Amino acid sequence: MKNITLLVMAAGMGSRYGGLKQLDEVGPNGETIIDFSVFDAIRAGFSKVVFIIREDFNEQFKEKISDKYADKIEVEIVYQDLKDLPSGYNYPDKRSKPWGTGHAILSARDVITESFAAINGDDFYGKDSFKIIADYYSIENNQFTMAAFQLDKTLSDYGSVSRGICEQKLDELITVIETHDIKRNDDEITCDRDIILSGKELVSMNMWGFTPAIFNHLENMFSEFLNDNIHNLKSEFLIPSVVNAVIKKKIEVVNVLKTDSKWFGVTYIEDKPFVKTQIENLLKQGEYPKKLF
Repeated sequence: MKNITLLVMAAGMGSRYGGLKQLDEVGPNGETIIDFSVFDAIRAGFSKVVFIIREDFNEQFKEKISDKYADKIEVEIVYQDLKDLPSGYNYPDKRSKPWGTGHAILSARDVITESFAAINGDDFYGKDSFKIIADYYSIENNQFTMAAFQLDKTLSDYGSVSRGICEQKLDELITVIETHDIKRNDDEITCDRDIILSGKELVSMNMWGFTPAIFNHLENMFSEFLNDNIHNLKSEFLIPSVVNAVIKKKIEVVNVLKTDSKWFGVTYIEDKPFVKTQIENLLKQGEYPKKLF
């Protein structure tokens, strides 16, 4: 099997959640969501995991998370640095918000030379999602991929969420539009766009499969993004926008891999009891051992 890496984006600030979600315990032995993702990646055949974190989070993260994997899978840690900008651009002093998921992935450009899956550190994707991406890259595939989930299975009962709503033709992704303020209102699902949502739409939950070619696209497009947004302190360079651009320019093909895995996450602190219950159920069903590591 070809080497494949898991890249875990864990540098977000968790503003809506009210803390560092990446360290929150959701399993019976103090496991985090990241622990379950790494366990699923190992059994799917991934050979390395790269964590994107904030540097001031380093010691905490190693002690709580990454040290336990040392003899199970190769581990790398990379920092998402607000000052990591292309030559000629100056960091805005008042900015505290990370530059977004596109910049997070770009932070790993010096440590990933093989195909890889990129995921959020605070989302539970399920074992099938890791397997379909690992299987895809186990043969000579040089295209990008996306694990697609059904919209109504990814909503929170405690507030609105953002999702990349997808359009596909056969198994090929045509567009993914980052859509905000998605929430259930009585018998309908509303959002910030003038569209009707049934809940059956396929959405991106930021589980992507890339080849190293993505890094050149990210470098070029990050410069373009900064030209327009460097002084907007809340602007974010998001990976769905990059994927849309390479599709539109016909320079990459993105294959949609539909997964039956159940997604769940902790967007809000009130989501945590639900997540813990779901994990308890998976343990009872034998999907995971009583102790992961």
